Amino acid sequence: MSIKENVFPSHFAWGAATAAYQIEGAWNADGKGPSIWDTFCHGKGRVYENQNGDVACNSYDLWEEDLRCIQQLGLTHYRFSLSWSRLLPDGTTRHINQKGVSYYNRVINDLLASNVTPMVTLYHFDLPQALQDQGGWTSAHIADAFNSYAVFCFGTFGDRVKLWLTLNEPSVCAKLGHEDGLHAPGLRDPGAAAYLVGHNMLRAHAKAWHSYHALFRPEQRGLVSLALSSDWAEPLDPGSPEDAAAAERYMAFTFGWFASPVFMTGDYPAVMRSRIDARSRAQGFLSSRLPAFSEGEPSVLGTADFFALNYYTSRRARSASPPPGTLGLKSDQGAEGVLDPSWPVCGVSWLAVVPDGLRKLLKHIKDTCNNPAVYITENGFSQVGPVDLEDFRRCGFYRDTLLEVSEAIHEDGVDVRGYFAWSLLDNFEWADGFSVRFGLFHVDFEHPKLTRSMYRSGREYAKIIARNGFPSSAQS
Repeated sequence: MSIKENVFPSHFAWGAATAAYQIEGAWNADGKGPSIWDTFCHGKGRVYENQNGDVACNSYDLWEEDLRCIQQLGLTHYRFSLSWSRLLPDGTTRHINQKGVSYYNRVINDLLASNVTPMVTLYHFDLPQALQDQGGWTSAHIADAFNSYAVFCFGTFGDRVKLWLTLNEPSVCAKLGHEDGLHAPGLRDPGAAAYLVGHNMLRAHAKAWHSYHALFRPEQRGLVSLALSSDWAEPLDPGSPEDAAAAERYMAFTFGWFASPVFMTGDYPAVMRSRIDARSRAQGFLSSRLPAFSEGEPSVLGTADFFALNYYTSRRARSASPPPGTLGLKSDQGAEGVLDPSWPVCGVSWLAVVPDGLRKLLKHIKDTCNNPAVYITENGFSQVGPVDLEDFRRCGFYRDTLLEVSEAIHEDGVDVRGYFAWSLLDNFEWADGFSVRFGLFHVDFEHPKLTRSMYRSGREYAKIIARNGFPSSAQS
């Protein structure tokens, strides 16, 4: 491979990502209101060993330590999220928490002073509890509440923030939070709630994008998108027409659920619509469990200035035929995703390491979404068990993955603009608590100062950043 093929484009964004609830702590400090994750974690039996994010990495008080980590890596970009309830404790602009505003102003200003570009996520799973008490994401009114919050953030921080993500992984929030009950708010309502939540999240995103476009873009000149998570899926048996169709359904219900309305057609994938409509009728519902977009609301199509992709793993898909009365997203898609036994698994059981799946998914985005600019906004490798600061397997993962991204750029012509490792720090990994570690820096959660120590993978990632890839002189 030539030097050109191994070196990334100039101005490529080299980043790492975090989320407010996972690192900030200070859950009730300085006027912050409770979020659904505060409520969820304070209930028993929902999180590994009943752990919570009350303190987490204490980034609220230890921001300077985080900034040193960012500087040590040589990041050009840092993705973090705002805590909606830290800024607006009851979820509305009726009460603005100035201490929360000051905290994020400090983060943004310190990043810029360090020549690091902020990418800011407005919503990373932590809805204000006050809004959940009014129905949360299942309520049609949430879209207007989110838009008001977004407008507040654009107006407050948009003079300095030029890369915005409205929502992180709406499919995960919808399914794990409202169908499976594994994430906050912990609802188990299979069959309808996930689609309703996803629909309201798309409505909320579209309103916020149009508000930015009309009110702020002319002066601020920033970019707005939403971060979509997706596996890559291929047929379990490539020679089987049934498995091939199952792989298409799997991709429609994971990737297409949100990508199709925003980037392709303005509506859900046809196979989602036809299957859910038909199954809803057969199950006796008066209308489809999959909502329809209203002509009276802002269009969802085109409401992304780039494609933000969170990729972790791949699946082999095979056809599945659940009983007709079974409710749930997996039943509707009629496809099961399984692991290829040749794929190594890291840390958690679901996370098969498949770097070439990312390249294939990037090519799929180019081919189906009109060749957008792409930022890989999350990608990572987990560890469980004893801490190993010499994390050679993760080093290999980053090298293999970034070589696949380079191939996607130079061989497939995908317009990849940046890569954000998940995560800067070991942190609170939702229902897995602190048992799963994705960080480039280890956090000693037993130490009173929550000391940060760079993993070997952090040092290796820093070398890749410094060289802007893998020039031939650096190959081994």
